[in-house]
Amino acid sequence: MSNTDTEGFMRVVRHIQDEVDFEPEYYNEAYLNRRITARMRRQDVEEYDAYLSILKDDPSEKESLMDSLTINVTNFFRNGKMWEALRPVLRELTSEHRSVKAWSAPCADGREPYSLYMLALDDRQIDESRLSVLGTDISDEALENARAGTYETTRTTDIGEELSLLDDPEQYVDVEGNEFTVKPEVRRQVDFERHDLVQDGPKRNYDLIFCRNLLIYIDSEYKIPVFDTLTSSLKPGGYLVVGMTETVPQELRDDFEAVSKRCRIYKYTPEDR
Repeated sequence: MSNTDTEGFMRVVRHIQDEVDFEPEYYNEAYLNRRITARMRRQDVEEYDAYLSILKDDPSEKESLMDSLTINVTNFFRNGKMWEALRPVLRELTSEHRSVKAWSAPCADGREPYSLYMLALDDRQIDESRLSVLGTDISDEALENARAGTYETTRTTDIGEELSLLDDPEQYVDVEGNEFTVKPEVRRQVDFERHDLVQDGPKRNYDLIFCRNLLIYIDSEYKIPVFDTLTSSLKPGGYLVVGMTETVPQELRDDFEAVSKRCRIYKYTPEDR
């Protein structure tokens, strides 16, 4: 695979910008190149221009590329230590507030927001009746999969193991062979909608926001605007969870207090400045 053809690569990127519902300029080139070359291998081509011809002529490849660019790897209760560190946060929020709003962005195939609600159901000290959960993504296919709530154990994905943090997972999922489907009573409590963190601006009055493993792909100049969207969506005293290899930008650290630095859980404290 030739990755040295910068001009060819940029022609593909410009085509994505013009023809695909995705904004490549916000993402770093290494991330874009990995996803594009993965699709090139699937199409058995080695040159960017050859792939560009396929992209122009085959609408299904455009959809496949969009899925590759937007759907990130996820699982239930990804990084179990973070979820354990989150328990006291959820207990505090649901004991102190009649209504607690949580947002998972991006939510990929829905396992993160479902994990949040199932943890609330599973922990007797968390009042799940006060919790509302929203998952958002820019991929329509990801959102369809999230709403369906069906996941399959494969050679690389053991759903049963992912759910082992729960005392009794089968209270919350129906299991048939290798297929796990989130029960309707759980699915009804999690809403999903399309939202682009980069372009669509903030939401309002959230008590807890997950934004995990997106920022590592975002080009550095756009990280502050994304954080501005997140902080504008948080209530003062609300909580932000980022990925294990991510952190709050230096410019905004005075606005956040680390609740669990190791697990990347931060409390939004702008009034303390």
